[in-house]
Amino acid sequence: MLYRENGQFKTSYAADQQIFPIAQDRWAILGVLLLAFIGVPLLFDEYLFRAILIPFLILSLAALGVNILVGFCGQITLGAGAFMAVGAYAAYNFHIRIEGMPLLGSFLLGGFTAAVVGVFFGIPSLRVRGLYLAVATLAAQFFTDWVFLRVPWFTDNASSGSVSVSNLQILHWQIVTPVDKYLFCLSFVTVFALLAKNMTRCAVGRQWMAIRDMDVAAEVIGIRPLFAKLSAFAVSSFFVGTAGALWGFIHLSSWEPAAFSVDRSFQLLFMVIIGGLGSIMGSFFGAAFIVVLPIALNQFLPALGSVFGISISTAGVSHAELIIFGGLIIFFLIKEPHGLARLWSTGKEKLRLWPFPH
Repeated sequence: MLYRENGQFKTSYAADQQIFPIAQDRWAILGVLLLAFIGVPLLFDEYLFRAILIPFLILSLAALGVNILVGFCGQITLGAGAFMAVGAYAAYNFHIRIEGMPLLGSFLLGGFTAAVVGVFFGIPSLRVRGLYLAVATLAAQFFTDWVFLRVPWFTDNASSGSVSVSNLQILHWQIVTPVDKYLFCLSFVTVFALLAKNMTRCAVGRQWMAIRDMDVAAEVIGIRPLFAKLSAFAVSSFFVGTAGALWGFIHLSSWEPAAFSVDRSFQLLFMVIIGGLGSIMGSFFGAAFIVVLPIALNQFLPALGSVFGISISTAGVSHAELIIFGGLIIFFLIKEPHGLARLWSTGKEKLRLWPFPH
């Protein structure tokens, strides 16, 4: 078989600690990146970019941030939508109020602003956990909804409460077409996924996982819960806030606070649960599942109903989507708590050991 690591000897610590120790994995990731950057813009049409690929990339970035906090550090959050809103509105205000502010700088400053807000709302994690922490992060959702609706300064005194952006460019690159937007989001997600992968492998990532597994034992061996938990909130909020800026600027172009409602927070949490807690790859699996499933149901259920002579309305499809989401979440929590990423890693392990899978 092709997927074997026999004969791949490590002669240095650097080779032993690389992100993809198996050569086949490195070539596969390189092939996926080449296909994503070169093949996809040549093969797909405008509808797929707008409806599937761009939302998938941005939500994958947001799911990465949520996974860092929930999957790697074990701190529950129901306020991811709030941090997306903070990132989007902060990037908007940096973009319009500072003359000559680069678009990339606006996005990163929006992410840093979300990180500061995330640290503030993460302070209760030092005293409470579980359901109580979930309620504390949910407070961030309602607080930001109120602020962006009631304080007109954040929306540049827009009477409707909505904001819009146009003429986006980086250096001399005009980000206008869906292909331009896709490549811009793909570049962001590639860099941030590499950053997340390295952070979870370094000292701070190991501290997060120690706090997740048993915070009392982690504190006994010298890990500071204050630093570990608040750094997880900061990094997570930075990722989610940057994703919020991308969602507003690139995907929507015009938005209001309802675009980052509590439904968005639950959607991101569902992505992490279905994709796989504590897995970088799981964030992408969960985002792909959540983005593709509604579109597939909209196509499949009416066709299935016509076969049996049953007319299924749009509301019926929407209700079926919620039912399927709930059923899948229960299924994964009971049968496979580590989600789709665990199924993927199990399949790879069996392939490596074939024809003697255990």
